[in-house]
Amino acid sequence: MGRGSQASIPQIDQRILQKLETHFVAPDIYRRGDLALRQSQLAHMVSDKVIPQLLRLHEEIVPEAPSVDAMIAALAPDRTDIAGLANIVLGDDLEAAVRYVIALRERGLSMETLFIELLEPTARHLGEMWDNDACDFIDVTLGVARLQKLLAAFNDTHSSDALDMRRTVLMAMTPGDQHFFGVTMVERFLEAAGWKVQTETAATADQIADAARTRWFAVAGLTAGSTQMIDSLAETIDLIRKRSQNPHIGIMVGGPLFSEDPSLVAVVGADATAPSAPAAVLVAQKLSDAASAHLN
Repeated sequence: MGRGSQASIPQIDQRILQKLETHFVAPDIYRRGDLALRQSQLAHMVSDKVIPQLLRLHEEIVPEAPSVDAMIAALAPDRTDIAGLANIVLGDDLEAAVRYVIALRERGLSMETLFIELLEPTARHLGEMWDNDACDFIDVTLGVARLQKLLAAFNDTHSSDALDMRRTVLMAMTPGDQHFFGVTMVERFLEAAGWKVQTETAATADQIADAARTRWFAVAGLTAGSTQMIDSLAETIDLIRKRSQNPHIGIMVGGPLFSEDPSLVAVVGADATAPSAPAAVLVAQKLSDAASAHLN
């Protein structure tokens, strides 16, 4: 979908948002009780940063009457938008997050653009806040879970009867890889955000592919520690696609080599990469939504 396409804006009411809580947050993750403080911080952020930025954009863009492409580039989400959405999803008002995304959609940006330039970077931003001790694991989990809800709601997959069954991920390490930390962190965030995860940390390519054959998975996630793993990873992905019970399985890959060279995603035959564990949760939701579109 291009930047300028205008998909319909979903009609989302409070009952739907509350119902989604059972799908996108694990039972042992609870709501924070500091909503008033977060709303106050958000109000200051909007008044001090967002409104002045909008005024500057108005002054800079309207008089020159730039091309449509230039205007869209100027209005694309920036660090202020990302930080703003992060603050909203750290609170309890998901309706405010919906309105926030709608406002950006009304700039003329597609959901694909918003995923790449707003939602996934917001998940990364939450991970950075956690790394910097600006919030805790529960904060990040709830924030990422709400980003998942936004993505599912705007992609119209939130009302699927088979939503529970489809929220399944096969996580695996590329045969020969010895780096457990990355896959463990992704597994932890996925489970906290309501996904059912099966993890294979010492399996061969055949065993990983057979796991996808014997159980339906929406997404398979594989990690690779170095470029020496590329051939093995590509072989594993090819086997998964050939044997998977889900013919539309989405495959995401992770590891520093993909952050340094995103073109390697296509080289190994994957669909997407995620630069962090919180971002992997959102990428999994996006790939799951794509699979649901084929199945509905």
